[in-house]
Amino acid sequence: MTLENPPVKIAIFQRKEIRKIIYNDEWWFSVADIVGVLAESVDEGAYWRKLKQRLTEEVSEVVTFYHGLKLEDSDGKKYENDCANTEGLYGNRQE
Repeated sequence: MTLENPPVKIAIFQRKEIRKIIYNDEWWFSVADIVGVLAESVDEGAYWRKLKQRLTEEVSEVVTFYHGLKLEDSDGKKYENDCANTEGLYGNRQE
């Protein structure tokens, strides 16, 4: 497995697609996809950007739990997305 072409898969949560990718030998999930499902947002990207802005202003540690990883979008092109591993999503990140 090379970093240039890591495996990318789709997970299903509440019948919605969650993009995920292998990074550092573990699965990382699209934060925007997850937030969109949980908030039932029609524009999950915009929702996550606004939420991230508010969290950053509050100096929340939540925004430190993700990495920018390239995931395929609906147009078939890859774009950098905020992704988090399971620990980061649950907020029990271990250093």
